[in-house]
Amino acid sequence: MELLTVLLDGMAAAGGAIGAGIAALGAGVGVGQIGKAALESMARQPEISGDLRSNMILAAALVEGVALFGVIAGILAIVL
Repeated sequence: MELLTVLLDGMAAAGGAIGAGIAALGAGVGVGQIGKAALESMARQPEISGDLRSNMILAAALVEGVALFGVIAGILAIVL
């Protein structure tokens, strides 16, 4: 029974680490897509680059915020 408990604890820690990694990877892809779309839009209409830049920063902050929650949940799965 003790071996099963140790095994389940190890699987939970591994799942937490994998989940935290996937959250960080997803944030990187999301911010990359935001940057790509913003640069393409600036190339098409340079006069709106100021408004576009502020909207891009806001969207990137929201993506990073969600990713931070995912990473924290993964770390908590490892610790607890």
